[in-house]
Amino acid sequence: MRFSFPAAIFAILAALPGGAPAAIYKCVGEGSQPVYQDSPCPPGRELRNFDTDPAEVSVIPFRVPETTPSPVAAKPAKAQPAAKIDKKKDVATGADIAQRKFIVAGMNESEVVARIGHPDMTTGGKGRKSSRWSYLPAAGDPNTITTVVFDYGKVVEVERKIVR
Repeated sequence: MRFSFPAAIFAILAALPGGAPAAIYKCVGEGSQPVYQDSPCPPGRELRNFDTDPAEVSVIPFRVPETTPSPVAAKPAKAQPAAKIDKKKDVATGADIAQRKFIVAGMNESEVVARIGHPDMTTGGKGRKSSRWSYLPAAGDPNTITTVVFDYGKVVEVERKIVR
C-alpha cells in the first residue's frame, strides 16, 4: 500500500504520544517572592497548587439593558414609593460615576461602558480608527469633564479637566 507524503506525515504525528498536562505550583522563592514552577515546591515553601486550588475568575460586572414588555402582556403599574436618588450613580444608566477616575489606557470600550456607562458626547468612530468619548460633570464627579480617547477600540488617553 502506498501513502502520499502528507498522509505519511499525518500517520507519523498521530502515532507520537501527546504531551502530559503540566501542573503549575506557586512557591516561596528568594526574598519571600512568589515563584511559579512546573515541579512541586520544596517542603515548607508551598503557596499554591493550581491543580487542587485553581485560581478564581475575575468578572467585570455590566448592566443588561432592560427589555420593553410587549403591549399584550403589559399590566397596569402599581404606585411605587418615591425612590431615593444616589448622587454617586448616574440615574439614567446606573453606572458608578466615581469610577471615572479609574479608567486607564489599555481598557477596551466595553470595559469603559461597564464601569462608567455610555458617554454624553462622542466624536469619530464608525469606520475611523480613533474615537473620543466625553463625560460631562455629574453629581458624583462635579466640575470635571472626563475625555477618553480610543484607538482601534482600546483606551490610549484619558484626560480629566476641572471646569468652573
